[in-house]
Amino acid sequence: MAAYILKRLLLMIPTLFGVMLITFAVTQFVPGGPVEQLVNQLQGQGAGKETAGSSVHIYRGNAGLDEEKLNELKALYGFDKPAYVRFFSMLANYATFNLGESYFHHQSVIGLIISKLPVSITLGMWTFILVYSICIPLGIKKAVSDGTPFDVSSSTIILIGFAIPGFVLGIFLLVLFGGGSFMDLFPLRGLTSDNWEELSWFGKVTDYLWHITLPVISLTVGSFAFMTMLTKNSFIEEIRKQYVTTARAKGLSENNILYKHIFRNAMIPLVTGFPAAFVGAFFGGSILIESIFSLDGIGLLSYESIIKRDYPVVLGSLYLFTLIGLLAKLLTDIMYVLVDPRIQFESVNK
Repeated sequence: MAAYILKRLLLMIPTLFGVMLITFAVTQFVPGGPVEQLVNQLQGQGAGKETAGSSVHIYRGNAGLDEEKLNELKALYGFDKPAYVRFFSMLANYATFNLGESYFHHQSVIGLIISKLPVSITLGMWTFILVYSICIPLGIKKAVSDGTPFDVSSSTIILIGFAIPGFVLGIFLLVLFGGGSFMDLFPLRGLTSDNWEELSWFGKVTDYLWHITLPVISLTVGSFAFMTMLTKNSFIEEIRKQYVTTARAKGLSENNILYKHIFRNAMIPLVTGFPAAFVGAFFGGSILIESIFSLDGIGLLSYESIIKRDYPVVLGSLYLFTLIGLLAKLLTDIMYVLVDPRIQFESVNK
């Protein structure tokens, strides 16, 4: 097991290198880089008026800037050095988790990500809790009542929810309950009200829950189908095995068979996916949901960084979340061994 973990940790190095190399190479050819945007701003054009081919005209379009000023702008963003020098310098900094400083926020990338985490963690935490606490009992109920009207009707409902994109549901909920043409029951934006600091402890909790209701519903509904059907299929597969028939022949009750024998085996694929789901829920962020409900989280930061060509934030956050994702996959494999001791990585690798 120790040898397998060490091997996986070592394999993360070329994986990270490949991801960062491809992403860095792509950023070198994307039009409208930070130098071009700053040139446009200095000319009074504004970055928002760029066209797809603006980078082609950077040197022709800098008619109010002399060559010396343009070189100063390149040096400001580090573009006065060859690409390979910048790439390996970036990797050296990333090895010590120095992710650089944002071009536009004038703040360290690590600090910027940390400042946005509370919103994404809030959404992820509630989404994670609701999905697991609702879908697992529902999946078990569907498995033991497979083919019944309850099973068919519940499958229809969750599949309809799965077919509706989260951002479409979010817009619908805002129009219906957010003071649109119908009811004004929930706020349109933010996680708290402007007077949140003045509220009592109970008032703060109520205000917080009031604000997150619509965003969490929008994020959660689409996740119900996968987890519910995974739970159902996992339990059905175990119910049909020979040891269940043997247990019934011995006179054990259905609840005893279900929760003492089937449950332990059927939960293996659910428990082993726990680390990846946990990390994904907490750090994934949702660009569209955060934009619709004006929530300043990781998703919105990623989108704005791409639009503004804020390369330190784009590359730094990609490096950090890729590393977290790889560690989550390793934890998933370790969970397999902890939950099912029959799995031995050493014997597979021989």
